[in-house]
Amino acid sequence: MPTALRIDGYRFFFFSNEGNEPVHIHVESGDGYCKYWINPVSLAYSTGYDSVELNKIRKIIEQHSNQIEEKWNEHFSKT
Repeated sequence: MPTALRIDGYRFFFFSNEGNEPVHIHVESGDGYCKYWINPVSLAYSTGYDSVELNKIRKIIEQHSNQIEEKWNEHFSKT
């Protein structure tokens, strides 16, 4: 589970066996967990986060989408 980012208590990561899916990122903190597609940034699913937190997470992803995609491509080009 490579970690792409850690920001504001959120861990942004992906699973190594998901390279066949479109670029996306998983996010976890405390009891919350969600998955966002990157292009375009859109929520795939969530549990434990309210709409305020999901909006905050979305903004972080939008600000760092290039970095997330670079990490994704770097990791999956090795597998």
